[in-house]
Amino acid sequence: MAQERIVPEFKVEPGIITRDEGLLLYEDMMLGRLFEDKCAEMYYRGKMFGFVHLYNGQEAVSTGVIRALRRDEDYVCSTYRDHVHALSAGVSAQEVMAELFGKETGCSKGRGGSMHMFSQKHRLLGGYAFVAEGIPVATGCAYQSLYRRKALGDSSADQVTAAFFGDGACNNGQFFECLNMAALWKLPILYVVENNKWAIGMAHERATSQPEIYKKASVFGMHGVEVDGMDVLAVRAAATEAIARARAGEGPTLIEALTYRFRGHSLADPDELRSKEEKDFWFVRDPIKKLTAYLTEQNLASEEELKAIESKVQEEINDAVKFAEESPEPDASELYRYVFAED
Repeated sequence: MAQERIVPEFKVEPGIITRDEGLLLYEDMMLGRLFEDKCAEMYYRGKMFGFVHLYNGQEAVSTGVIRALRRDEDYVCSTYRDHVHALSAGVSAQEVMAELFGKETGCSKGRGGSMHMFSQKHRLLGGYAFVAEGIPVATGCAYQSLYRRKALGDSSADQVTAAFFGDGACNNGQFFECLNMAALWKLPILYVVENNKWAIGMAHERATSQPEIYKKASVFGMHGVEVDGMDVLAVRAAATEAIARARAGEGPTLIEALTYRFRGHSLADPDELRSKEEKDFWFVRDPIKKLTAYLTEQNLASEEELKAIESKVQEEINDAVKFAEESPEPDASELYRYVFAED
């Protein structure tokens, strides 16, 4: 059962954070949580269409990894559960919400919707609807960084790529092929497995012969680490180490973050397959509550300060909804625009 793996075998020391770092992590996680809550509200009010996969419960992974990268320099490759990855990467709540509304002002010009967030400015390589589809894209991105540095002599090309995917993707051939290439060429990439225990309705332990995904790295001579994905400080520590290794030319890292989604697979999922006992086990490990306790216990922030941040974030999200509602629809005359690259 999922409960058996809550304590990682490979422990990562959370380290010490400053007050400013703690507040930044808290605000980023709160933005992700409240944004997704608003998405659920808007979806059920008929403002969004198609499939919408929310990220509630997994915020420590996005914040812990992406906020350890260099913003607007390093690369992030997402999945169909991509809203919060986009927010952590720096895409504004307005642009993400407008994209969900299918508006021209969205980060993908209203053409992508929930599963296809993209931002060239923020080095967000996209969300991908097919399982494991983004892994080869991220691997290719990491290769171009290495090629520019080694073959073209560009000393500034030290960018690191973070590829996010779920436990279900780890039984896909692309996962193995890309890990092999990344290890062989020592690519500057983090492969981040968000193991939330379920691949839609398939329990992880029933789908793979080796449920401890991080151990698969050893087959390729790659560094692998298991981390508590409900602890942002632990994720951040693992990511920081992996990023430093990648930037120093020491190759890729496979990070398995043990986490849990608090909602169904998508907003169309009645979520009847997971037991109440399992959900209750993970709900008490809410990553935001865990960080809140740490910040207050370490006297890095007061409850009043954290509530003020929450209120600020809620206003930002309400503004994003207003922006999305007032934004124009894509013009039908531009139906074929963005199919091909433009000069």
